[in-house]
Amino acid sequence: MEGVIVNYRGGRHTQVTNQMIVLPTGVSTKEKAQALIGKEVTWTSPGKKEIKGKVAKEHGRNGAVRVIFATGMPGQAIGQKVKF
Repeated sequence: MEGVIVNYRGGRHTQVTNQMIVLPTGVSTKEKAQALIGKEVTWTSPGKKEIKGKVAKEHGRNGAVRVIFATGMPGQAIGQKVKF
């Protein structure tokens, strides 16, 4: 299964660099997103380095999930694909 990194998790004045909002392909409801909680996610950088994370919670009503990665994520990761 794949997904696309949408943005960092953050508020009006903050940005959490190791937590990203991911939109999985084929998931369009909050209930389907809850089924992904606990799954491992992997992002591969252009230099072939893998950063692993874990789905922590659903985000919103349209199937997005919050993923907590082991390290801070670079800005170039936004818009790129991850594997579940």
